[in-house]
Amino acid sequence: MGINLPNHLQHPHSKYSQWKFKLFRVKSMEKAPLPSETQTKIGTSLGISPPTAPNIEADHGGGLASVMKLCLCRICGMVLRKVKGPVHDVHGDLDDASKCVLRKMGCKFTSWPDILLKVFKVDVTEDAESIHPLSFCHRCWLAAIRGGGVCSFTRTKVPEWKPHASHCYLCSPKNPVVRAWKKNGIQREQWVKNITHCQNDHLNTKLIAEKLPADFIISFTCLVCDHLLCDPVQSPCGHLFCRSCIIKFTHVLGPHCPSCNLSCAPDDLTPPAKTFLSTLYSLPLLCPCEGCGEHVQLGLFKAHCLNHEFEPGTNKHSSHFQSYLLTNKGGRPRQHLLSLTRRAQKHRLKDLKNQVKVFADKEEGGDLKSVCLTLFLLALRSGNEHRQADELEAMMQGRGFGLSPAVCLAIRVNTFLSCSQYHKMYRTVKATSGRQIFQPLHTLRAAEKELLPGFHQFEWQPALKNVSESYNVGIINGLSGWTSSLDDSPADTITRRFRYDVALVAALKDLEEDIMEGLRDTGMEDSACTLGFRVMIKECCDGMGDVSEKHGGGPAVPEKAVRFSFTVMSVSIQAEDEQEEVTIFTEPKPNSELSCKPLCLMFVDESDHETLTAVLGPIVAERNAMKESRLILSMGGMPRSFRFHFRGTGYDEKMVREMEGLEASGSTYICTLCDSTRAEAAQNMVLHSITRSHDENLERYEIWRTNPFSESVDELRDRVKGVSAKPFLETQPTLDALHCDIGNATEFYKIFQDEIGEVYKNPNPSREERRSWRAALDKQLRKKMKLKPVMRMNGNYARRLMTMEATEVVCELVPSEERREVLRELMRLYLQMKPVWRATCPAKECPDQLCRYSFNSQRFADLLSATFKYRYNGKITNYLHKTLAHVPEIIERDGSIGAWASEGNESANKLFRRFRKMNARQSKAFELEDVLKHHWLYTSKYLQKFMEAHKDSAKAFQATIDPEEVQDDEDLTPEITGF
Repeated sequence: MGINLPNHLQHPHSKYSQWKFKLFRVKSMEKAPLPSETQTKIGTSLGISPPTAPNIEADHGGGLASVMKLCLCRICGMVLRKVKGPVHDVHGDLDDASKCVLRKMGCKFTSWPDILLKVFKVDVTEDAESIHPLSFCHRCWLAAIRGGGVCSFTRTKVPEWKPHASHCYLCSPKNPVVRAWKKNGIQREQWVKNITHCQNDHLNTKLIAEKLPADFIISFTCLVCDHLLCDPVQSPCGHLFCRSCIIKFTHVLGPHCPSCNLSCAPDDLTPPAKTFLSTLYSLPLLCPCEGCGEHVQLGLFKAHCLNHEFEPGTNKHSSHFQSYLLTNKGGRPRQHLLSLTRRAQKHRLKDLKNQVKVFADKEEGGDLKSVCLTLFLLALRSGNEHRQADELEAMMQGRGFGLSPAVCLAIRVNTFLSCSQYHKMYRTVKATSGRQIFQPLHTLRAAEKELLPGFHQFEWQPALKNVSESYNVGIINGLSGWTSSLDDSPADTITRRFRYDVALVAALKDLEEDIMEGLRDTGMEDSACTLGFRVMIKECCDGMGDVSEKHGGGPAVPEKAVRFSFTVMSVSIQAEDEQEEVTIFTEPKPNSELSCKPLCLMFVDESDHETLTAVLGPIVAERNAMKESRLILSMGGMPRSFRFHFRGTGYDEKMVREMEGLEASGSTYICTLCDSTRAEAAQNMVLHSITRSHDENLERYEIWRTNPFSESVDELRDRVKGVSAKPFLETQPTLDALHCDIGNATEFYKIFQDEIGEVYKNPNPSREERRSWRAALDKQLRKKMKLKPVMRMNGNYARRLMTMEATEVVCELVPSEERREVLRELMRLYLQMKPVWRATCPAKECPDQLCRYSFNSQRFADLLSATFKYRYNGKITNYLHKTLAHVPEIIERDGSIGAWASEGNESANKLFRRFRKMNARQSKAFELEDVLKHHWLYTSKYLQKFMEAHKDSAKAFQATIDPEEVQDDEDLTPEITGF
């Protein structure tokens, strides 16, 4: 992808071809003979005669102007030959000597354009090739050096250069240059020769052995250099030239024919007719070698001269035939093709590549790769290299040893290899096995583009409000859509994200095979799918705490991060004549990190409400716009319509309170689902209904903000039930299964401690006593269950703790048998309730527990309020209240709690740390881009399907390196840590 620089930043010679020919002209100027000199003896021994002078007047003076440019100084306008000393390139860099002198005088410029602008006040970067000379004289060079590169002590007047015209003062008869020019008519031919530099490459017409008519010989002569045509091309006006001569001529003097002055661009040149070429190559030439005198056809002339070179006793540098051999313009011994760099190989094979391309376009439908591979295959067969030929043929037929780019990308992503690590592995395997088993990195990058957001085209009807219609949008700054007012302080954060609609399109295209397979399985014809698809999206957002890198040598810098992600939960469709929707895709693992796609990464503290709302504000705007529009996307070869429904359920309670504007978790109002206070929830543990919603919270915020009844703070707080900030992201009032497990396990951990210390007998224990009970509990769990103590309860610890096995271990420390039995009963009831909120589909997975949930929860509440009254007298924890009061209502409304949990997002938080360590960079902005891109690829369904192929490829790779040590039943897949 090219980089478009502003006009004032572009160098005038930024294009390589222009730069090359400008440099070529400067070199030509240095070698061109002066007007007063006679013709040199170039090629006299071979009979190379000067070409006849074309009509300069037909060129409207343009040719003469070019000659004047070659002879005059750009700064002072003097004739270069009248000034002693070397000529200097206007657009070139300083030579070492000049740079050293100027540096001592305090000048830090490195190129002549900067110095000429400073000394002579002339901006040569705006020069036009057809107007301005390309060199300046040694006298102006001395002026610049004496002025230290910053000023001039001479009275040099810079002429005003204009396009050449008939009244040009430089062309007047009084000008000595023009007088010398007219005296020497052959000068024009000399500088044309210096443009083409073909004297040692092309053959002279005097080498033709037979006496042929002059007009016949002219038809085989290049109209630029007057040599015999070499690689002839024909202009649109019908004139013939050597290919290299006319290309160099048009680059220097403009795209016009040297003969008739009509337009002639390099793209307009075509090969002449085959009959003409056969006649040209059959011309008889006389060998110039002494003692030979043989007549050789033009097509065989170079091969004949090459035979002379290797005759015994022949001087290899003989001027008789050395000029006609393959020239080595670099001045070094000609190297073998395979020892060259890739660029040099391309340069040497350019003509052959063009010929093969022409053949492929004409005969094979443009399949250049197949033509080249077939040529290579035939070359191997002709050289009896049948083993390599068989491998090549197998690779051409798609059954070679190399892995496909998708498999290699899946291996790189799923084994957590950075680009540099993969490249090292690729080189090592290639050097060890001698075969290219893995694909190079640039091939993987091409495969990545199709999987990352911004590749597929789409359209919204109607167009999204305040969102660009462009589809090829990759990773953007997370603050790019945030418009801050003058009073706002800039958000001090680094954040990177995908645009929400572009990410959803990439996620749907990743599921294309599953969606089409679902359509086929349900028998839904394309003609019946007129109402479009309905896509359900689960949103998750969670803070990751301190993610700073620990390097030692000082305090850890607090660096907290927040991830916002989404999961495509289901895709359904309603047929035109049907009443109910048919689900054609359901995410089989909604709580896996493999299905939780990252949308936004930010270095923000989740408690920083202002910054969090600033970063998530654009996402909320895009989300609201998508609710009111439908997506038109090609799926299965047809444009199809999609509508999105968003459910923000993957949040812990802290994040819900932050987003819905509620007071913190220590508030009197205990629940984010209902309006009960902590005392009410403890008195009545079971009978509560969901009363909060996003719209209700917005209305309560308006009451809090405006206080329409002029109430006191306490009265107003009681009216709005703890809403004190504006809700900014619509969430679904639900229960997060993962944090429910963790919260309840934390509560049971404290109950275990209290029962060990018999708090029901001693309601006010000291802090030291509580510490001793906790130490005894941790020691017992470590000894019996191998559970190490944790600072904060996590999901894995909670799952191990909430088992009958752990309860029995704890009961060993409880003195009273009666209390042990109560603990067992409490755990049994809990384990019967737990599958109901953990199941993805409880009506199918645990129907009995679902039916008995209300009874079990009532029994559980009775035990707490009776046996554990010392702990639940007027107080209850948030998650325990939700577990007992709200689970049946949520399942009746949504069908599931476990499927909408935040577990996938929590697991992906560990991936963030691993990806960040893997893609460490100095710039955190680039680091976030690497992490976001790698994490997106990690969640790709397309790549996950290739992991089976990865298992086979690992075994094949090991067999290639060391076939003796590989066992058939051995699994060589690199271990991937499960989160």
